[in-house]
Amino acid sequence: MCQLLAIVPALLWFLPVRRLLPGSVWALVIGLALGIAWASMWASERLGHGLPEGLEGERAKVSGYICNLPSAGSFNSIRFSFCVTRWYGLSLTQEAYDSLPTTLRLAWYGQREVMLPDHRLRLEVVLKQPHGTLNPEGFRYEDWLFRKGYRATGSVRSAIPDPSVVCALECRYHRLHAQLADWVDRQFAEARHHPLIASLLIGNRGHLSSEHWGVLKATGTIHLVAISGLHLGLVALGAGFATRRVLLAVSSTRFSERSVRVSVFIVVLVCSLLYALAAGFTVPTRRALIMVAVGSWFLLNAWQVPVWQSLVIALGLVLLFDPFAPLDQGFWLSFGAVSILMCTFAGRLGGTGWLAGLFIAQGAVFAGLWPLLELVGQGQPVAGLLANIVAIPWVSLVLMPVLLVGGIAVAVFPALVDLVIPLMDALLGVLWSFLGVVASMSWPDLHGSTFEIVAFALLVLLVVLVPIRTFRAVGIVILASWGVAASFPGKPGNPSLAQPEVRVWDVGQGLSAMLRAGDQVLLYDTGPEVKGVFSAAESVLIPNLKALGIKRINTLVISHADGDHSGGISQILEQFDVGRVVTGEPAAVRAKLEHAEAVSVLGCAGEEVLGGELLISFWRAGGRVEGNDASCVLSARQGHAAEWLFPGDISSPIEAQYLKVSRNLRAESQPRERVVIAPHHGSKTSSSSAWVEELKPDIVIYTAGYRHRYGHPHRDVTARYRSGGATAFNTACSGGLVLAVDNGAVKTTEARHSVPFWIGGPGLTRAKCEIP
Repeated sequence: MCQLLAIVPALLWFLPVRRLLPGSVWALVIGLALGIAWASMWASERLGHGLPEGLEGERAKVSGYICNLPSAGSFNSIRFSFCVTRWYGLSLTQEAYDSLPTTLRLAWYGQREVMLPDHRLRLEVVLKQPHGTLNPEGFRYEDWLFRKGYRATGSVRSAIPDPSVVCALECRYHRLHAQLADWVDRQFAEARHHPLIASLLIGNRGHLSSEHWGVLKATGTIHLVAISGLHLGLVALGAGFATRRVLLAVSSTRFSERSVRVSVFIVVLVCSLLYALAAGFTVPTRRALIMVAVGSWFLLNAWQVPVWQSLVIALGLVLLFDPFAPLDQGFWLSFGAVSILMCTFAGRLGGTGWLAGLFIAQGAVFAGLWPLLELVGQGQPVAGLLANIVAIPWVSLVLMPVLLVGGIAVAVFPALVDLVIPLMDALLGVLWSFLGVVASMSWPDLHGSTFEIVAFALLVLLVVLVPIRTFRAVGIVILASWGVAASFPGKPGNPSLAQPEVRVWDVGQGLSAMLRAGDQVLLYDTGPEVKGVFSAAESVLIPNLKALGIKRINTLVISHADGDHSGGISQILEQFDVGRVVTGEPAAVRAKLEHAEAVSVLGCAGEEVLGGELLISFWRAGGRVEGNDASCVLSARQGHAAEWLFPGDISSPIEAQYLKVSRNLRAESQPRERVVIAPHHGSKTSSSSAWVEELKPDIVIYTAGYRHRYGHPHRDVTARYRSGGATAFNTACSGGLVLAVDNGAVKTTEARHSVPFWIGGPGLTRAKCEIP
C-alpha cells in the first residue's frame, strides 16, 4: 500500500494531465501521497505488534520501565504505562516474539498509595487485547489505545524491582520526568490547590478530581490545565526578556547586537525545550515548541516571512514525527485556535488595544472552535466566554509567572516553600472561586444544526475581519438574533422516522437499548456507572442520542436498580426532557435520583403505543421480589412482522412466570421474527431450556463485557440458543446494533463493520471475537 501511494505521483507525471496542472497542485498531490504512505508505514508497524490470542487471560512475566506518570485509578488501583524490554517463559517463534506488544496499559489493584517499587520493574501480569465500547458516537477507548501505542491492556499481579533492565535515553527521560513530578508533589503537598499547581506547573493532571474536571468543563477552561502554547509562550517570552536585559546590563559594548540575538535565541530554545519535556511533550506542547523555534529563528535572522509559514512548518513537523497526532482532539483544537488567532490579527493594519484585542480574540476562538468541538462530540459552553476573558489574562500575566518563578525559587532555596505556597494558594483561590461562580450560574444552552454552527462561526470571523461598519453592525444584529433564538429552542422534539428501529448500545457489562417509532423514543436502561471513573450515560448514551437529534425521551424504562442497568439516570434527566420513568423497583430508582428531579416514577405495568406503530407491554413478577428478579420485562411488537423482548436480569423461575402469563398472547399472534435480549447478559442462571424452546427466538443478543470476570455469556446458554436456531450477536464483538424491519425481515447492522482499520482490520480483536 505504501509503495503504491508513493508510485502514483510518478505515474501521473508521465500522463498528459501533467501539463494541465500548475506546480502548486503537483506539490499538494505529491505531498499528500507521501504523507499517506508515511502514515501507512507507521500504522503497519504499530499494528504488527499485538498480543497472541492464546496469551489472553494467562499470567505472563515481563521486564521494562514505567513510561508515564502513574495515577490513582478506581478500586484502589494505580494506572500506568509500561514499556516492555523483555518477555519471559514464552514458547514462541522469533517472528512471533518480535511482534509482541512493546507498550502496555496496566492497572495494579489494591494499592492505596500511588507508588511503585521502582522505575525499572519485573511484573507478573494478566493481559488482554485492546478493546472498548464501540458505538457511532462517543468516546472510543480503542481509538485512544491505538493512538497511544498500547497494544495490550491488563492488570498487575506482582511487581519487583529489576535493575537488569537497560535504561536508555527514553527510559532516563521518563525516570527524570517521574522524579520531577515526585518533587513537585513533595514540595507542594501542603498546598490547598496542590492538584492545580501540579497541573499548571508541569502538566501532571493525575491529581485533578471529578469536581475539578466538572468546573473546567462547564467553563470551557480545560485548556488552562493542558500545557500548550499559552504556557510555553510565556516561558519563551520570559526567558528572552530576562536574557536580553541581563546581557545588555553586563555591557553594551562587550557584545554585538548579533551576539545578543544569538544568545537570546539559544536561551529561549533551551528553556522552551526543557519546559516542554517537563510538561510531558504532548501534541500541543510540541506544536508550540516548533512554532517558538521557527519564529525565533526568523527573528534571529531578521527575515520577513508570511505569518502562516511557522504554523505550516509546525504542522508538517508534528505530522512527520507523529503521524497519529490527528487522532488527538488536542491536535485539532490547538492548531485550530492558533489558525483562528492568526486569521483574526495577522492582516490588521492598526492595533486593537489590549482590552478590545482580548474580547475579539475570545469571540473569534469561541465561534471558530465551535464546529470543531461539535465534530469531536463536545459542546461549546457559553460560560466559556466570560470565564476565559478573565481567566486567560489572570493565568498569563499573574498566575503562571508566580508559579514558574516560585517553583524555581523553591528548587534553589527550599526554605522559601513556606512563603511561596500561601502566595500560590491565594492566586489559585481567586481563579478557582471565579470559575466556581461562573460554573454555578445559569447559562443558556445554544442549539443549532451543523449548517447553523458553521455559518455562525464564519459570520463571526467576517465581522471581525471586514472593516466596514455597516457590515459589522448588520452582522452583530444577525448574530445576536440567532443567539437569542438558539437559546430558546422551544418545545423539545425529535426527528420523525419512516420505520421503527431498535438500537442496542455497546456499554460493556451492562444494558442500554432504544426503541424509536415516529418521533417518539423509549430508552430501556442506562448502562453501568462507576462514580468518577466511567459512565455509559456520559460516554455513550448522551453523545449518541444528541447525534441522532433526540431531545425528548417519552419513556425511560429502568429494568431494576442494579448499577449496570441504572447508571447515570440523573445525567439523562439533566440532558433530555423525559416524560416518565417506568421501573420494576420504583423506590430504589427514586432514591438514586441525585436532585429529586420532577419526573414521574411509575411501576412496571400496562401497555402503550409508541409512535403509533409499536405496541409496548410492561410486565413484572408478582410478590416480594427484588434485584434481578424485579426486572421490568418489556415486549415491543411491530404488527405481525417482529417482536423485541427485553427481559432485564430475570432468572429462570421468573422466566417461567412470564412464559405462563404471555402464552395466550403468543398463541393468538405469533410474529414472523422474534428478537430476544438474553436475560442477565447470558448468565447460566437465566435462559432456561423452557425459555429458549418456547420463545424460539430468531435473533438473540448478548450485552456482555469483553472477557469480563463473570464469563458472560455462558457456554451452556449460547449452546441452547444455537441449537434452537437463533442467530447470535454479542455487543462485545459487534459493538452497537441497529435493528429494523426491511422487506418483512429484521435487518441487523453491526457497528464493527463501519470502523477504522485499527479497530476492525483483519486479525484484530473485533475480527477474531467469537461467541463461545
